[in-house]
Amino acid sequence: MDIRRYQLQAAITDQVPGKDDESLMVPLLGLAGETGSLLTEYKKHLRDGDAYRLFKEKIIEELGDILWYVSNIATKAELNLEDVAQGNLAKVHDRWRRIDDETQGGPGPKLFDDGFPPDEQLPRHFTIRFSEVRGERRVKLQLMSNGAQVGNDLTDNAYDEDGYRFHDVFHLAYAAVLGWSPVTRKLLKRKRRSKSEVDEVEDGGRAIVIEEAISVLVFNYAKGHSFLQDINAIDYEVLRLIKNLSSHLEVQRCAPRLWESAILEGFNVWRQVQHHRGGLVTVDMIAKTIEYSVKN
Repeated sequence: MDIRRYQLQAAITDQVPGKDDESLMVPLLGLAGETGSLLTEYKKHLRDGDAYRLFKEKIIEELGDILWYVSNIATKAELNLEDVAQGNLAKVHDRWRRIDDETQGGPGPKLFDDGFPPDEQLPRHFTIRFSEVRGERRVKLQLMSNGAQVGNDLTDNAYDEDGYRFHDVFHLAYAAVLGWSPVTRKLLKRKRRSKSEVDEVEDGGRAIVIEEAISVLVFNYAKGHSFLQDINAIDYEVLRLIKNLSSHLEVQRCAPRLWESAILEGFNVWRQVQHHRGGLVTVDMIAKTIEYSVKN
């Protein structure tokens, strides 16, 4: 049956029509109740096993009741259930599709800076050395590339040491997995100056601040989750916030699943760099990998 046709037919059987708060509360409570009934049927199945022969029949009945209440809520909210279903499919497709099936928005360049002069492209393969140096009051971190320092010395910028001074690993992970990192472009002096608008919008100060904000957001989230040790999924609300923060930038073409991979890969390397208090981090933008090795 067509889902829109189902919604229209189901609406005819509504015993509490209307669009006020009280009318909407009835299907909301009904949905909660039917969900409980579904769990009760599954409890019986766990208890009795194959002896509970009505299991499938009861599950069909409870799911049908849940579908009716979902449809009724959509109707009272003046929503087309077909639009709801299509929106949900788009969401879960972006959230869970296989990474190796993703392109960055369909036809077009594989990497955001393809077609730009070589000196404006992020290096397709490069290594950054992370080294700690003793400052006057605190340990500082230096980044080196090809024998030259990259950026300024960094500290945790916190009262208590938490390893945030190694956070440039996250920017390198974004470059590796997403093909995007205004911060890395600035550090390696690879801004796309040949196109002034791209230089201003995609590689400029606002984009850099957004990327730094994403790094802080994710770091604070990770602190509450064992720095993502043995974790293979990021809360969708975090991924959605990241997508909202970067919605006007070229990286908006990257699906949440790709962001999740970049975050998890970044923290996998960050934990090693933090543990060894330095080391070599190698980015391969073609293979979309970021790897750690102990410094020589």
